[in-house]
Amino acid sequence: MKYTKVRFRMGGFRTPGYSIVPLYSWVILALIATGCISGSGDVSKAGVAISFDDHFIEDWYALKPLFDRYDAKVTFFITCPDSLTTREIRLLKELESDGHEIGFHGTIHGRATEMIAAHGPEGYIETELTPGLGYMRAAGFYPTSYAHPGGNHNSRVDSVLLAQGFQILRDVALSRREYKGVPLYQMAPRIMPWIYYSFDQAPIVDALSIDMDARVDIDSIKEAMEKAKNTGTALMLFGHQPLQGKAKQGQYGFDIGLLEGILKEAKIGNLKFYRMSDLVKN
Repeated sequence: MKYTKVRFRMGGFRTPGYSIVPLYSWVILALIATGCISGSGDVSKAGVAISFDDHFIEDWYALKPLFDRYDAKVTFFITCPDSLTTREIRLLKELESDGHEIGFHGTIHGRATEMIAAHGPEGYIETELTPGLGYMRAAGFYPTSYAHPGGNHNSRVDSVLLAQGFQILRDVALSRREYKGVPLYQMAPRIMPWIYYSFDQAPIVDALSIDMDARVDIDSIKEAMEKAKNTGTALMLFGHQPLQGKAKQGQYGFDIGLLEGILKEAKIGNLKFYRMSDLVKN
């Protein structure tokens, strides 16, 4: 049985490992979490940090007019950079010149904890980090932010990545999970303090998935952005492939309409757009 990863960030405390949490426990924890966001104390810093994972470069580039319309800056986390084509490198360079960030998402998109357990830190570095970073640098990209493939990591993985020079490591947060169609939990993003950055220089963060299977709607995101505005924090969101309408078989991504709604609401609310590396610099 695949366990659900449960990780809270309340006052710097993280629950270790993997566990299945009963629904009533989530309700209690949700109530505890409400209002527990430790803000920056500076509401002028309030904003949203949006990132995208994997290798959907053509699809991301097609969003360029949307980003331009709202003057939004985002982060693209690239995996399997050995397969970057000349055209894809050019498109990423254009996005970078627009002010977007190019981050790293691993060479083979592997399970970091298993690689380290089996081959040690050196084997993990040689397999997942060194080759891909070499391809990135050869293409002219020097990433300082990292997104964990599949959200798989632990403190040992984090220490290796930070020692390699990454300034911020991004994990995955879900507002709902189910197992074989049975709901395990569902939480409103506004009461998930771990998806808000408090500008405390913390290098390990969590971003909320906006992919279709996460079933996050614009109303819940608007509430979360209002929370960020009131607390002087940055709401962290991420997705994979931009999609029009419903996802087809095998597709894993977010509705472009939802993204536009997020960008529009952020602009209306005078929220800043942050790249992931910006968070640790403010």
